[in-house]
Amino acid sequence: MRWIDTLEAAAAEKLPEAVYRYFRQGSAGGVSVGEATAAWSAYRFRPRVLNDVSTIDLSTTVLGVPVDSPILVAPSTLHRMADPDGEIAMARGVGAARSALGVSSNAGTTFAELGATGVPWWLQIYVVRNREITRRMLDAAVEGGARAVVLTVDTPVVGRKEDDGDTVWGLVKPGQLLANLPDGDWTDDDLAKADDLNPDVIGWLAERTGLPVVVKGVLRGDDAKRCADAGAAGIIVSNHGGRQLDGSIPTAQALPEVAEAVAGTGLEVYVDGGIRRGEHILTALALGARAVFVGRPALWALTVGSSAGVARLLTDLSAELDHSMRLIGHSTPSSLTPDLVTTPHLN
Repeated sequence: MRWIDTLEAAAAEKLPEAVYRYFRQGSAGGVSVGEATAAWSAYRFRPRVLNDVSTIDLSTTVLGVPVDSPILVAPSTLHRMADPDGEIAMARGVGAARSALGVSSNAGTTFAELGATGVPWWLQIYVVRNREITRRMLDAAVEGGARAVVLTVDTPVVGRKEDDGDTVWGLVKPGQLLANLPDGDWTDDDLAKADDLNPDVIGWLAERTGLPVVVKGVLRGDDAKRCADAGAAGIIVSNHGGRQLDGSIPTAQALPEVAEAVAGTGLEVYVDGGIRRGEHILTALALGARAVFVGRPALWALTVGSSAGVARLLTDLSAELDHSMRLIGHSTPSSLTPDLVTTPHLN
């Protein structure tokens, strides 16, 4: 059995039940979270032959940052419940694999501490109703060395979860969450997600930080084009791991339309959601993604093996991608093209 396939069960044995449930759950009826991986596996390959694949080079850049492989770690929360060192342990694993890390604005580690690791990281931000909170968090991230801002746009309200039993929030201890929340007497309304955003927020974030802005949560080509027109440097095709609007299209199905809509603009396209195999990564790259993000597998790896587990996850997936690229007849990610894949129902 592949090591990655053992991680969730091993993590479930180590984590409190409420934490495990929080990490794995989707919203509402769990339709979107349940079909994410199968949507990638539905694709079929059309490999090329008689191409020299004696040397494979997986290295690329993401917004100008060199990485050894197009496999990045997605932003997620409550890392300190998976490992006492939280985001620092995740960063060390990412650094060992020479990758890049998305960091949640809910992180339990300060941006300054993350910056001290030297690992390239991007801040995922929720713009909240009290913009002063967002402004000060952005400023702290810039000071801490963030390389980009990832604007989550699919969360005007938090997706409904149908929990049974105790929730994770009763287990959260001081220091495990919102380590970068500015000092202040903030109300719940201040911290609520802003539901009045429009494309102008992309330019505001870029101007405030001086950093490239990546828009996370795009599933449509027309929305991707609006983001490009507003100055976004990148897009993450994402349905929030199936945690927002249940029944949203799988990212594997949304990616081709989004990539086509922004082709030629210079905007970089990324994708997350359900990616568990090198073949899934190969499919994503062929369909137009520059790199992929893995979320839950990184949390499982952090829980089971701390930083070494995260590094192994990324290197194992890279090895699978290397193998798959040899079999499809291509030696670099940039040489992959959409005609290399098809789906049975589109034949």
